[in-house]
Amino acid sequence: GRFWDVDEGQIEIGGVPIQTLTGDALSCQVAMVLQETFLFDDTIANNLKIGKLNATQEEIENAASKALIHETIMQFPDGYATRVGEHGVRLSGGEQQRLTIARAILRDAPIIVLDEATAFVDPENEQLLQQALTQLVSGKTVLMIAHRLSTIAGADSILVINQGRIVERGRHRELLDQGGLYAELWADFNAADAMALGAKL
Repeated sequence: GRFWDVDEGQIEIGGVPIQTLTGDALSCQVAMVLQETFLFDDTIANNLKIGKLNATQEEIENAASKALIHETIMQFPDGYATRVGEHGVRLSGGEQQRLTIARAILRDAPIIVLDEATAFVDPENEQLLQQALTQLVSGKTVLMIAHRLSTIAGADSILVINQGRIVERGRHRELLDQGGLYAELWADFNAADAMALGAKL
């Protein structure tokens, strides 16, 4: 995303260093869904069009449907013309996040960056979000940053970072078998999950 540039080495897309790309060229290659949503005090349609300025209404509704937010939008009196309020205040956290996923689907970039995309979502919305993310990442190169380990268990490659350094690398099962930091974190994650489930019961 070039919020910061690397101190060493080089990041390339298709063999081209990203520092040489214009902002517009980079944004065509990379779509981001961040922990905190960015919505403007405008209509739902215009917030989605940030992903693709010349999008048709059909394209907008198709992206919203894939993000599992279309039916919710259609329940509002003004539908896609509904204003979301400053920072999307008129929408729930899950609805805001599914709108940003729809926006990323509309952009259709080959690279997706998911930065703690489900961090602030309640359990009821998490399943919808996971389904929406599945639509978003299909056929893409995906970089996923997450503390909620269930989110990344199916990844092709997991990098475990401790104090700014990669300390383990592998698939979920491989990392569990190594019995290192990832295995400890997974055990803690499952213990916390079981405690939360017990509290609900």
